[in-house]
Amino acid sequence: MPAPVWWLLCLPVIAGAFLPLQAGINGQLAKQVSSVLAAALISFFVGTLALLILATMQREVPGLNALKSLTWWHWCGGLLGAFFIATAAFAGPRIGAMLFMALVLAGQLGMALALDHFGWAGFREAPISLGKIAGLVLILAGVFLIRRG
Repeated sequence: MPAPVWWLLCLPVIAGAFLPLQAGINGQLAKQVSSVLAAALISFFVGTLALLILATMQREVPGLNALKSLTWWHWCGGLLGAFFIATAAFAGPRIGAMLFMALVLAGQLGMALALDHFGWAGFREAPISLGKIAGLVLILAGVFLIRRG
């Protein structure tokens, strides 16, 4: 597999850096509108509108036949996103950005370990190794240290 171009490595770092900012913004939004679910709805509405504009400009809006061919599994990404946004708006402000993101990272890496090992959800199979498990254990140790701090 060829080495990814530099910007392909930078995009996930930037997206990851935006997660605690997004959690804080959505937490403040929830406080302002007095509802975690309303804040998540507003967040998703703005994101949906932005994506609709971009997809329309790029002429990448799927046709009805493409939408009809989707299975229930294809629709789950939006539900998972809604769960994350609502959880971030609720838990982030209560436990702090650092602990929230450490826990999110632990959850992400735990799931990534399983996805890679079993090749689920379209990921290529990459067996669990001692190094990967050690990395996850170190993240969990970091959660413990952050919580104590």
